[in-house]
Amino acid sequence: MAGKTTGNMLIAQSGGPSMVINQSLIGAVIEAKKHAQVKKIFGALHGIKGILEEDFIDLKKESLKTLEAVAATPSSGLGTVRKKPTAEDCKAIFAVLHRYGVRFFFYIGGNDSAETAHIINEEAIRQGYQLRCFHIPKTIDNDLRENDHTPGFGSAAKFVACALMGDNLDNRALPGVKIDVIMGRHAGFLTAAAALARVYPDDGPHLIYLPERAFSMSRFVRDVKRVYKKLGRCVVAVSEGIADRNGIAIASKFIEEVDSHGNVQLSGSGALGDCLSAEIKAKTKIARVRADTFGYLQRSFPGVLSERDAREARGVGAAAVKEAVKNNTNGSMAIKRLPGKSYRVKYKRVPLKNVARETKEVPARFINKAGNDVTKAFVDYAAPIVGKLPPIGRFKGVKVKTVK
Repeated sequence: MAGKTTGNMLIAQSGGPSMVINQSLIGAVIEAKKHAQVKKIFGALHGIKGILEEDFIDLKKESLKTLEAVAATPSSGLGTVRKKPTAEDCKAIFAVLHRYGVRFFFYIGGNDSAETAHIINEEAIRQGYQLRCFHIPKTIDNDLRENDHTPGFGSAAKFVACALMGDNLDNRALPGVKIDVIMGRHAGFLTAAAALARVYPDDGPHLIYLPERAFSMSRFVRDVKRVYKKLGRCVVAVSEGIADRNGIAIASKFIEEVDSHGNVQLSGSGALGDCLSAEIKAKTKIARVRADTFGYLQRSFPGVLSERDAREARGVGAAAVKEAVKNNTNGSMAIKRLPGKSYRVKYKRVPLKNVARETKEVPARFINKAGNDVTKAFVDYAAPIVGKLPPIGRFKGVKVKTVK
């Protein structure tokens, strides 16, 4: 439409919290305050639930000190939601936006959030209502299309890498088999990040299983036995969503709870770890076998933060507002990695429909041929996103001669 859009702004957060989702929120709010075209700035509490219930707070009245404090705090400052909107919900949301004079709408979240923003945008077009509608990417799963990587992944991946570093040290001191179950229903990026924990040649995780490859229990037992025979210990990183060759999640056979989208609730259950541990105990003579399920710990853990992730999360939030205000357009902001040896990114507007609903998986080039580890290409891809990890020391192991 001709002319610059002027009116109020509404922003909300959706889906699972992350360590940097508030950076995107505050980046967008601070940028919006710079533009006279943006009048009031509303924050909806608990995503579309808050919009439908008209449960808003005035973000323009928050001090810079408060905004920065929230930006540095993990989880969703506005609260989030897992509600999947119906077509009627989206029409009702549009009606609320219209009633409150909202001309700039920003929704921070994953592919479902992008789809919600897309539907609302389509409704605005049908009704001839001037609305600048933007999706701001967020997901620790790192599975949004059009994005090289997504805000939240770098920090969650750093948590996973640090946790596996600790587990490897524990396992080296007191040998046995340790299994860590990590988030990832269909995409194994977060589990793959466990590979960053390796410092020395014999460091774990020694085996990594992703949902992109069919999982065989018998092959898993053989892999563990092989590593244990060689090293006298074995650390395993496994995605919660590993599935058999028929696409049935291994954990789904032991869980009845489903989420709002009808998916088996894999996170928050220790069923998969218990199952894998039991199999190793039953099929081998290894006495010490343990399993942990990281679950929601990976999402909002204070103190384990990728600084680059935080900067990019804020940057992509601010970029969405700039695009909406200056270029008078709609879309989803995506993070694109620029070619070259040094790590650089740019923020690019892409069509909402390109990000909505569908997700991406870990590329084949990032997974080894045997399907039980990742390649160097993945490590090279993930390392700059995660950033510096804690140093790990080890004795050189010079043996003392036996005294006779």
